[in-house]
Amino acid sequence: MTEQEQRRIFEEWLKEHRGIFFKIVRAYAFNPADQDDLFQEISLQVWKSIPDFRGDAKASTWIYRVALYAALAWTRKEKKQPSTRPLAVVDKTLTIVAQPTDERLEWLYEQIARLEPVDRSLCLLLLEGFSYQEMAGMVGISESNVGVKIHRIKQRLRSEI
Repeated sequence: MTEQEQRRIFEEWLKEHRGIFFKIVRAYAFNPADQDDLFQEISLQVWKSIPDFRGDAKASTWIYRVALYAALAWTRKEKKQPSTRPLAVVDKTLTIVAQPTDERLEWLYEQIARLEPVDRSLCLLLLEGFSYQEMAGMVGISESNVGVKIHRIKQRLRSEI
């Protein structure tokens, strides 16, 4: 694959599946500097993964898998290193457009942020409508374990309401 073809695919994926990037960034990074870092890390990993994409799954499924693995790896790496972020970020790669605030959505993101990383991934995938089988393949756990974890997440959310 040529670099030009890889660039075309990446730009197409970023345009079509931008929401995937934002959802995962928002679920795993909680301040603007970390969100920028994670967005760039996910973008880099998606870019690197393009030559390995065989088309066996939909592009959105592939992107979710790569983005979730990148977010989980980034989370582990961030826990090991103390934060030495500059106070002002000059170049903002990730810009979140100001939208009317939906309190229910904000509450949901707060609850998702409190979950363990794998549970966060499952919650995001469930909200996107992936099947338990697809989620199991993406996260690397059994389908029955996916069902148990989702049941427990739902119970926890119900108790928080």
